[in-house]
Amino acid sequence: MSTEIKLSSKAEEVLSQINSDTKLGDLRKIAKEIKRDHELAMELWSSEKYLPRLLAVLIMDKKLLTEDVLNELDNDMQTHTVDERNNIMDWLMANQLTKSKKLITLMESWQNSPSALQRRVFWYYQARLRWTGQTPPDNTEDLVTAIEANIAQEEPEVQWAMNFTAGWIGVYDEKYRERCIKIGEKTGLYKGEMVSKGCTPNYLPEFIEMEVNKRAK
Repeated sequence: MSTEIKLSSKAEEVLSQINSDTKLGDLRKIAKEIKRDHELAMELWSSEKYLPRLLAVLIMDKKLLTEDVLNELDNDMQTHTVDERNNIMDWLMANQLTKSKKLITLMESWQNSPSALQRRVFWYYQARLRWTGQTPPDNTEDLVTAIEANIAQEEPEVQWAMNFTAGWIGVYDEKYRERCIKIGEKTGLYKGEMVSKGCTPNYLPEFIEMEVNKRAK
């Protein structure tokens, strides 16, 4: 996306409200005042800065998020650190991509996308369906098979989302629980990882056991 955009006074004013102390809740408040404004969103996006881009995501018009536009946004995100990139894409998924049938269909086509960020979103969305208690599509067998075959060689950010999906399948679908536990044992992903008090570890055998026990109480 061109960075040669001359910013409007409105964009300049919004950018002046954002600094290193700005929290995500502050961005939501600013977005609530602005409501939807795709043109302003694109101006904020052109700043190439992390927090303005998160705000831009909140005020975008989902009707204008075509496949080409999303590919361009994805390309722009590559300039950020891995954590920032993942956060922007996850924020885009939660605030825009899950809000439209057309965009959900597009997300569901990203399993083998050349973009690691898009593959991550595909898997994160599958996990989210299960973890939020929605009735998942009847693709669980295919997902588990794909995770078994591909998780070991995936990019770390995609690995995390695949692992997360396997975790929730193992929790909610007893039929696949043993296979999901075995994925964790075989790959050793996240084994021994330290987690904060009260958090569930990502290591699949522990994750599944702890989450199943929570629901059995």
